[in-house]
Amino acid sequence: MSVTSLEDLKVVAEEAGIVQQPEADEAPVYVRKVDEQGRAYATGKRKTAIARVWIKPGAGRITVNKKDHADYFGRPVLQMIIKQPLVAANRNDQFDVVCTVTGSGPSGQAGAVRHGISKALTYFEPELRAVLKKGGFLTRDSRVVERKKYGRKKARRSFQFSKR
Repeated sequence: MSVTSLEDLKVVAEEAGIVQQPEADEAPVYVRKVDEQGRAYATGKRKTAIARVWIKPGAGRITVNKKDHADYFGRPVLQMIIKQPLVAANRNDQFDVVCTVTGSGPSGQAGAVRHGISKALTYFEPELRAVLKKGGFLTRDSRVVERKKYGRKKARRSFQFSKR
């Protein structure tokens, strides 16, 4: 059998079982990722902060760097930020969260913990992905501080011009 065109080549490959055409209507399938201790792990990032987050079924305790989240994040706004994914998924008192966070400041660390909790929730319960994605919790906020350029006072600010 001679193959004369690209379409003929595709047909021959499909008949031989070499190539399988993907279905257009199929959505990607997300698989549950849990370790042998029943925990889901994820890494969250924001600015220069990196948070390593483990979640497991529990009473709703959130521990950050071996401290209670209310002690570590003193401002109520930061405490609210790290609880947002759990509230959006209606899983307030169902998971214990243990995380370690380094780098940046309190605001960046809270954003990193929120990102990590969101990713870990999707690994533990893949069906929550749509809710968390709609809330914008799975998107990594990629804004970082712009670097200082030479010949400038800051990243964009010039030195004061003097005519005389």
